[in-house]
Amino acid sequence: MNRSSSSATSPALLFELVPEDLAPPKPTPPSGTPRVRQAHRQQVEMRFLSLDQLLPEDHPVRVVWQYVQQLDLRPLYEPIRAVEGHAGRSPADPPILVALWLFATLEGVGSARRLNKLCREQRPYEWLCGGVSVNYHTLADFRVGHGEFLDQLLTTSVAALLHEELVSLQRVAVDGMKVRASAGAASFRRRATLDECLAEAEAQVQQLRAEVDSDPAASSRRQQIAQQRAAEERCERVRQALAHLPEIEAKKKADEKQKARASTTDPEARVMKMADGGFRPAFNVQLATDTATQIITGVDVSNHGNDQGQLVPMMAQHEERYGTAPGAALVDGGFVTLADIETVSANEVETTVYAPVPQPKDETRDPHEPLPDDSPAVAEWRQRMGTEPAKEIYKERASTAECVNAQTRNRGFYQVRVRGLVKVKAIVLWYVLAHNLRRIVAVRAAAAQQGAEE
Repeated sequence: MNRSSSSATSPALLFELVPEDLAPPKPTPPSGTPRVRQAHRQQVEMRFLSLDQLLPEDHPVRVVWQYVQQLDLRPLYEPIRAVEGHAGRSPADPPILVALWLFATLEGVGSARRLNKLCREQRPYEWLCGGVSVNYHTLADFRVGHGEFLDQLLTTSVAALLHEELVSLQRVAVDGMKVRASAGAASFRRRATLDECLAEAEAQVQQLRAEVDSDPAASSRRQQIAQQRAAEERCERVRQALAHLPEIEAKKKADEKQKARASTTDPEARVMKMADGGFRPAFNVQLATDTATQIITGVDVSNHGNDQGQLVPMMAQHEERYGTAPGAALVDGGFVTLADIETVSANEVETTVYAPVPQPKDETRDPHEPLPDDSPAVAEWRQRMGTEPAKEIYKERASTAECVNAQTRNRGFYQVRVRGLVKVKAIVLWYVLAHNLRRIVAVRAAAAQQGAEE
């Protein structure tokens, strides 16, 4: 009984407690430098991984490659002279070069030398190359050497979206932006100076030709040939500047024709007023954007300093590309000419123009009231722009054309490093196709989600 009561009042112990003075002492930590596992980045290791395994499955570059694989790139294979069973160095596969420039443009890379460096240093570009070596000469030549193919690619890609009813061309917004040319202000010369430059250039070419023919040294000969080629190119640019001079003189007043100047660096560039109010050599890039999807449907490059007269060619371009003109065109006041409004309104597919009406000099007159000499199309345009529905439709221009232009600027499109309208347009088309690639992915995803919800 006593034992039971004792166990009830105090818990039983399996082991006797050791007195503190008899317990073993706690170990003291050793003194000295802490030992840690340090990084050894110079250690050579063997890893059994493919290049594809080194890139995440959801990396954006995979979308670019998947898009390129769906394109018809047969025209790019036609110039290739290396064939199976015959001698010759095999060039890089065209899809690789297309994908490299599309992805580089999306990333804001516009230099062939920088892209060449990225192909050796960054995994996404290395993955696109897939072990194929490229150099900046190949990249630079490919970028500007296939303008017609890029233009046709824009047509076929948008036409496919029209066929799928993902783009309707119900309304397009047209806007222009000035892009700095690869020419300095000091390269613009008047006719008398151009004549002197041409005479000097021709004399230099003749002198270099004579030196090349008389010099037997191989190394010196190669240098002289390069100098001769550079002199011939400069001579040709001066000739082109003189050829463009009459066109420039025609736009001058009679008493200012002698002030007309052309560039010896890029004869097709013109001095234009830029967005910051300054005047610099530039090109005028025109983009037409579908307001419903922000897909770019038309592109043009000119050396006209303003946007007047650009509406009709852009609408005609849509008819040529897609067989139909847009239902409506949203443009700013710089595009507005009465002749253009009449022309696009008289097409087989009538294009409704949404553009601000100029403020009359007489402040008491309603700007939306037709004038006595207005044609029916112009009178309808004035009245239309005074209505609330037209004002709401015109607001779409800021969220499409101006938004697309801003996105293009964000990718570094402020200046072109090539010369001539043909090459400049090729550069513009890369930006257009890169922009459309991203928008096509978004439009198709939205259509698929809508279909799943229905």
